[in-house]
Amino acid sequence: MSELQNILLDYLPVIIFLGIALALCAAFLLASSVLAPSKPDPEKLSAYECGFEAFDDARLKFDVRFYLVAILFIIFDLEVAFLFPWAVSLGAIGVMGFWSMVVFLGVLTVGFIYEWRSGALEWE
Repeated sequence: MSELQNILLDYLPVIIFLGIALALCAAFLLASSVLAPSKPDPEKLSAYECGFEAFDDARLKFDVRFYLVAILFIIFDLEVAFLFPWAVSLGAIGVMGFWSMVVFLGVLTVGFIYEWRSGALEWE
């Protein structure tokens, strides 16, 4: 046997696995399109996450609360992005690293309380 045949034989299980996976995906897609009931109505086809119709005029004004919720999510999501590396390296950074993160979390907590009290988290 040649070197190329040995390499191909090593990858044969992977190729078989990929073939089975593709066949199952095709079978599931075909079965769902044949067996699943399809009754579209205007309620199902309407926009549900963005808050306004997707194919209206692009210059329409819409509520600023969408932006506010997105910004608040990013702020508190980034907090978690800072907490993971801090927690992993806590033993190496010592007491100074601990107290600097306590100050950081305190500032975020004050900001969160301010947003909560000002009603930014209320959805009417």
